[in-house]
Amino acid sequence: MLPAVTELKVRRDHVLWLRFADGAEGEWDFAEMVSDTGPMVQPLRDPAYFRRVFLEFGAPTWPNGFDVAPDAL
Repeated sequence: MLPAVTELKVRRDHVLWLRFADGAEGEWDFAEMVSDTGPMVQPLRDPAYFRRVFLEFGAPTWPNGFDVAPDAL
């Protein structure tokens, strides 16, 4: 079974709590990722934009189309 996120919550700036389909859960700090350069991650530096995260096909996704593969988390 491929990993999939089934639930997420923003805990604080750039930190998400995630629950996976297999029942595993935990927090993931995206601060290092959003400090990278590039047009897709730049909007995520803004905490208000980061909070707009949603699930799409089991992956945390933002309105600009940026997503993070669940198996990378």
